[in-house]
Order: sequence, then structure tokens, then C-alpha cells
Amino acid sequence: MSTTSNFPNTLSDDASSLAHAVAQTTGDAMRATQRATQQGMDRLSDDVGNVRGQASTAFQHLKSDTEALAHRGMDAVRDSAGQLREKSLHAKEATTSYIQHEPVKSVLMAAAVGAALMGLLALFSSRHGGHNGR
Repeated sequence: MSTTSNFPNTLSDDASSLAHAVAQTTGDAMRATQRATQQGMDRLSDDVGNVRGQASTAFQHLKSDTEALAHRGMDAVRDSAGQLREKSLHAKEATTSYIQHEPVKSVLMAAAVGAALMGLLALFSSRHGGHNGR
């Protein structure tokens, strides 16, 4: 009869051991999950830091390129203005020389240009006045 009375204790001990093993395994799984989660968060944090650094570097390059482009544009405008000044000075000198050498032709040409401009002005004035009357 000792085997019969011992059977419930053995079953109870086995259930207790099994419960303890399940609790131990569950605790181990939770700790492993926490470690994996922490490692994932650490990697994510590192990745975000790397992306932030790369974005900052990209913005610095963009800023530098934009500034260089602006300087090149300003230089181009300055060069074009200088060339325009030179061409204007050359045209002024050529016109002055022509007027000195051909004064009668110059006066006749100026009168013809003035008359043509007055004719164009009168033409545009009459067209605009005609449209407003409708």
C-alpha cells in the first residue's frame, strides 16, 4: 500500500516540477525577448543617428553647391554687364565719330527715325483708342 499512497505525492511532485520548468522557460523566453528588443532598439537608434549624419552631410553639400552656383551666376552677370558696357561705349564712340564725319546724313537719319517713331506712336494710339470706343 505504500506504492498507492506514494502515487499522489509523485504526481504532485511531477506537476510542481513541470510548473517550475514552464515558469523557468517562460522567464528565459521573456529575458531573451527583452534582450532582442533592446538590441533592435539600439540598432534602430544607431541607424537613425547614421541617417541624421548622412542627411546633415547632404544638406551641407547642397548648401555649398548652391553657394557656388550663386557665385558663378553673379560672376556671369558681372561679366555680361562689363561686356555690355564695353559694347555700349564702342557704339557711342562709333556714333560720335559718324556724326562728326557725316553731320548732314546724321541729322537726316535722326529726323527719319523720329518721324517713324511718331508714326508708330500715332498708329498705336489710334488702334487703342478705337478698341476702347466699342
